[in-house]
Amino acid sequence: MRNLLFVAVSSLALAACGMNGAEDETDTDTTAQAEPAEDYGYETYDENNLADSMASNDDAYGMGDSVANEDADIPDSEERPIMQAQVVLDRIGFGPGVIDGKMGMSTENALNGFQEANDLEVTGELDEATKTALSDWDSIPATRVVTIPASWSDAEYTDIPEDTAAKAKLERMGYKSLDERLAERFHTTVDVLKQLNPNGRPAGMDAPEGDRTAATPTPDKEQSKGKTTSYFAAGQQIRVPNIGADRIEKGSIEDRGWQQTLASLGVGSDQPEVDRIVVSKAGKTLKAYQGEKLVALFTVSSGSSEFPLPLGEWDIVGEAYNPPYSYDPEVLSGGKEDGQEYTLPPGPNSPVGVVWIDLSKEHYGIHGTPDPETIGRAQSSGCVRLTNWDAARLAGMVSQSTEVIFEA
Repeated sequence: MRNLLFVAVSSLALAACGMNGAEDETDTDTTAQAEPAEDYGYETYDENNLADSMASNDDAYGMGDSVANEDADIPDSEERPIMQAQVVLDRIGFGPGVIDGKMGMSTENALNGFQEANDLEVTGELDEATKTALSDWDSIPATRVVTIPASWSDAEYTDIPEDTAAKAKLERMGYKSLDERLAERFHTTVDVLKQLNPNGRPAGMDAPEGDRTAATPTPDKEQSKGKTTSYFAAGQQIRVPNIGADRIEKGSIEDRGWQQTLASLGVGSDQPEVDRIVVSKAGKTLKAYQGEKLVALFTVSSGSSEFPLPLGEWDIVGEAYNPPYSYDPEVLSGGKEDGQEYTLPPGPNSPVGVVWIDLSKEHYGIHGTPDPETIGRAQSSGCVRLTNWDAARLAGMVSQSTEVIFEA
């Protein structure tokens, strides 16, 4: 990751957005979930890949040099061509947003970006020319089976109150349930995960003889009194979208908390360095370039009638990882209202998500969101909003020398 000036982002800057819908060689003798020599706060994949134990294992598909995970050998019960295209696009930097196996605006944007980058006719469709260009990744299946880490049952899940004052009393705006955490880890939704795991069992997995019930904990069992219920549980085998590009190279991330965040989002440390990013208000996209070459595209929400996207050229001042959020009614209302100010704690359910990329335009930045399904559909309070995983990925691409252009 490139060195950046990490700034203490001002409370006014963070208050402007979000509240309105806010080189080690691989050791071939290691195996997934090997015990690391150091405790990173989560189960790592192995000593040389500090992603979590559910990281992609592309050797199983002839794509890498890791030892195959037996879980990946369980075939799916059906073909999922749209989801397969989505996971490939997501892996190579053209984010389809929430991976759900359906064509939609974000997937069309991703296809547009891939087509532009590969000198194809830009149609936004999974046409024959695009399928041919994507055929190099045909060996990557749409889904894989993973085992939810045992420690996830010990994680502290947090109900997020509606009241701002109550939010300010939380220590962290973390995940509300294991389900929500799992969905974000695999760039999807809880509903999609349930569809991939009928009756709590991975699609395609045969039930043990004589067993007509799920071999997993009872779906929707309440975790504890007053807490959000979860369908899935730690230790359970489940089928998930086969996202990749999640390898975290040992020693590549200096900030331990940020490394944990990247692992929890399935975002790897190897990201392209980009010279320029262009946000299109009309297209609802953020394009990232190396010179004149398009290397990444993400769907975004940007601006509203009250807080329009500030068109023009801007600089990146710095980044704040897992930032707190200052709620200032006066700034949020454009000076029309006043009221109590609050500092909300950091976390994936923060109004600005897991990262804030601070811009030279006062009060404006690029950031994540607790509501990935709203990206491209809901307006923002002037800033540029992405899914948490896309925002984290973008943070690894940019530096203070990256040019930022906002266009209509």
